[in-house]
Amino acid sequence: MSIKILMVCLGNICRSPLAEGILASKLPKSKFTVDSAGTGSWHIGHSPDDRSIAVAKKNKITISNQKGRQFSTNDFDAFDYIYVMDNSNYRDVIELAKNQDHKEKVH
Repeated sequence: MSIKILMVCLGNICRSPLAEGILASKLPKSKFTVDSAGTGSWHIGHSPDDRSIAVAKKNKITISNQKGRQFSTNDFDAFDYIYVMDNSNYRDVIELAKNQDHKEKVH
């Protein structure tokens, strides 16, 4: 059973895809699953921003295959840890939490 981690930013094309790629590259795939999402819906289905792809590539990490998706209340049950990129994302995610257990997953 792997530990599931979700990285969350606003649009899911810059910070969270890069955070997903970096974290996934550092953790054993047999023990961890890492994904990313955005609080907004503007970039659903889009690839990460070219600048994020370039930074990742410069560091030998591939994120170009990722596709933007919006954070869902189902993510509280699907993931063990949810890491948000800033205070605004934190507030947006916490607002969707249905209970204290969900809130405690958000960092």
